[in-house]
Amino acid sequence: MPQYLLANYLPDNFDPSTMTEATVRAINDLNDELEAAGARLMACGLSPASQAKSLRGQSNGEALVTDGPYLETKEHIGGFWILEAADMDEALAWARKAAFDSRSRGEVREIPYSSLPGGTPHPSRVKP
Repeated sequence: MPQYLLANYLPDNFDPSTMTEATVRAINDLNDELEAAGARLMACGLSPASQAKSLRGQSNGEALVTDGPYLETKEHIGGFWILEAADMDEALAWARKAAFDSRSRGEVREIPYSSLPGGTPHPSRVKP
């Protein structure tokens, strides 16, 4: 079954202490529903983008490491789910449930290759 990334975005100045009890409950309820349906493979919250390290390959083969996110944005990925869904429509149905309020932002992307159980390995990783 295809796998999908559901990513949620948070503003760069997001303060977790501002999350309402209702939102936390809604997230936990969604996770319970995803688990019961057998759709959730993984769910993660991420540390603030300000704690990120960015890497950029250099012509000498080294990697340049800098503080913070590489992209200049006003939002960053705050967390994500990896799901199994029959198709994009089913993945979007789950994502709609993750749009808890008018501040909710995110995206859904199919994962064409995955090393997770049930995932499709990249052709270069398939042993003859």
